[in-house]
Amino acid sequence: MRKIPVYTHPAAGWSALISSARKLMDYQTFLRGSLSVFSSNQPKGGFDCPGCAWPDHKNHKMLDVCENGIKVLASETMSTRADAKFFAKHSVKELQGWTGYELEHSGRLSEPMYYDAAHDHYVAISWEAAYARIAKQLQQLDSPDEALFYTSGRVTNEPAFMYQLFVRCFGTNNLPDCSNMCHEPTSVMLTKQLGVGKATVKLEDFEQAKLIMMFGQNPATNHPRMLEMLAHAHQQGCRILSINPMREQGLSKFRNPQKPTHMVAGQSDDLVDDVIQIQIGGDVALLTGLAKWLTKNGKINTDFIDSHTSGFEGLDHWLRQQSWEDVERGCGIPKDEIINIARLVADSPATICTWGMGITQHVQGDDNVAMITNLLLLMGMIGIDGAGASPVRGHSNVQGDRTMGVHERPSQSLLDSLEKVFERPMPQEDGLDVIAGAKALIAGELKVFMSMGGNYSVAAPDTSAIQQALTKNQLNVFVATKLNETMLYPGVDNLILPCVGRTERLITNKGEQFATIEDSMCKIVATQGRLAPISDTLKSEAQIVADIAIHLFGSDTSIPWKDMGEDFDVTRDYIAKAIAGFEDFNQRIRAADRGFYLYHPARHRQWNTDSGKAQFEVPKYPITYVANQMAERTSKLDTDSKHQSNAQSNEVINQQQAVWQLTSVRSHDQFNTMIFGFQDRYRQTDRRDVLFMHPDEMSRLGWHKGDKVMVSRQDSDDKLRTLGPLILTEMDIAANAVATYYPECNDLIDLDTHAPDSKIPAYKSLTVVLERVSADELIASA
Repeated sequence: MRKIPVYTHPAAGWSALISSARKLMDYQTFLRGSLSVFSSNQPKGGFDCPGCAWPDHKNHKMLDVCENGIKVLASETMSTRADAKFFAKHSVKELQGWTGYELEHSGRLSEPMYYDAAHDHYVAISWEAAYARIAKQLQQLDSPDEALFYTSGRVTNEPAFMYQLFVRCFGTNNLPDCSNMCHEPTSVMLTKQLGVGKATVKLEDFEQAKLIMMFGQNPATNHPRMLEMLAHAHQQGCRILSINPMREQGLSKFRNPQKPTHMVAGQSDDLVDDVIQIQIGGDVALLTGLAKWLTKNGKINTDFIDSHTSGFEGLDHWLRQQSWEDVERGCGIPKDEIINIARLVADSPATICTWGMGITQHVQGDDNVAMITNLLLLMGMIGIDGAGASPVRGHSNVQGDRTMGVHERPSQSLLDSLEKVFERPMPQEDGLDVIAGAKALIAGELKVFMSMGGNYSVAAPDTSAIQQALTKNQLNVFVATKLNETMLYPGVDNLILPCVGRTERLITNKGEQFATIEDSMCKIVATQGRLAPISDTLKSEAQIVADIAIHLFGSDTSIPWKDMGEDFDVTRDYIAKAIAGFEDFNQRIRAADRGFYLYHPARHRQWNTDSGKAQFEVPKYPITYVANQMAERTSKLDTDSKHQSNAQSNEVINQQQAVWQLTSVRSHDQFNTMIFGFQDRYRQTDRRDVLFMHPDEMSRLGWHKGDKVMVSRQDSDDKLRTLGPLILTEMDIAANAVATYYPECNDLIDLDTHAPDSKIPAYKSLTVVLERVSADELIASA
């Protein structure tokens, strides 16, 4: 293998501190932002960092925030305003040409705005006038199902509960949220197999684990606070494996800013013991190989299986049908290496499997989660200390929003509870998720779109089509702190409603309020901003929901919307009545320094599943699914090339084409769709129009670093989609695999390329054709 230029320093450390300071200055918020840093993730009066959902450790630290979190805080605490003066200078047409980076740095939204089509500018509007427009448009709909109400995971529990209640009182379950695009397979399959779609571990379990298997995640970039726990686990003797197509340099060593010996003496902690460079989409094949060897050699926990599970016979039969040839072909890992990993699993008394969106965002994403859960069940690793399932969520309250009822497919128990508490019928039909909602928008079946945070069109597949569909709506409403691309495709009526950020104080007529969030391990913690709001005009998301409800429902005062919006204790009392696990909510959240855990039945080996036991699941897709897709595309490409050659009298055609599997990645200067900058420190690039490929693969093709490459794929309707040109860049990535940045690659993905049950888009696994292009060809095509 050729030597690849890599980032040679430990993750975090001085480089992270320097980068964080620069980002605070870049956003012109060094003082205001620095003050927020010291309040982040602090008990009793601090706020929960919106950067990720990683839990707070039980030991209090004066500074408990990572580089990623500081960048998010810098974005929110910037003092520059995107106000009426800003929008007077820039037309919507002009802003449509701005990059995500430019929009992100345009400033904080600070007053309500509506779109003036005659002049193509956003202009100021009063809150009352904005509410009146919203109520009028909603009242004119033929059906509540003609409206779509999207939610981002940044929304805290109290406004999330009010939002879903408002939407259901209006009469629809059209409540898609960002979970549909990140961890939906986790929610679907863990619920089916264990009874609860959440992590079965607590943070303390990482201190007792003996084996941690990390699937499809890059903590150094996406949730750096996890690195400290991984380093601690490693020091305790835990073996850590990273299963990922890319060898992420941020996982090699960790320099902890909290340790003087690290910062002064240059020491660092080791993190992973080994990186298993699996082929993109090969996780089910690898897990099948592990389970196949473990079951055949009697290395499974038969007592646990007999007492607590159902479906083992079906899985065992399926495993015996899978050949080792298909296992190797499916994952790209030799049989001997798979068996070595299986022996580690067999010898471990406490194993945690942790995963990110590298597992979920596949056509076979449901199968990926199912096989991880199957492996844990085979070994009896649910419901014991130091072991379990640990999905790592992104947004800080994406899990809490679901718990509060933001879900297009609500459980009957939730609907029954809401009906009982609020004494009114709730809609019973399932609503639209992100994919179905986007299709309905494009088909013209919707007339209203409302977004509580987020950047819907850019986060979803088929970005351009969604943006054009939004322009045909009667009403689009955006509740947000920052300007983004989705707001720039206005319908007949278009409103931007600015809200208070997580870092800012919320003082209402009822006094200063605090909210709550749920981290990725089922812990409920308080969050309370300390900074003065960027503008006196801002309202909280809860107040905005309450005011819209009052204007829409008029004389119906049976639900005290105004009190709920101004006094979160009132909202929490309703949550305590309506949502299981939140009994005595106000008392419990005030009594706990670091919050309280929700009861998780599977942690106690209680299974709220259809069978009453933990459920093994057989994958729906062949373990060679991705390899088959690539082979079919290669065959078609070869056939097309022969036809072209024959048509040109057997002239030699040098198309410089090849079939590859593409995955999307996020840079180190990015949070979801928010682009903070252009530096990806651990991958050593400062641009986003790149295509990562292993240098050995470049040599095999006769390609070179810096070459320009076009990426194309045939979508589900056999339509050709293209991206590029992208700059070829070296990366230690698996064979037949390439990577590029999300969300720029989203137009490659159509709305029908998704998992069957969870409907999650396949951002992480697309079969594509690469074609090297010359400068002359680019000029000609232009």
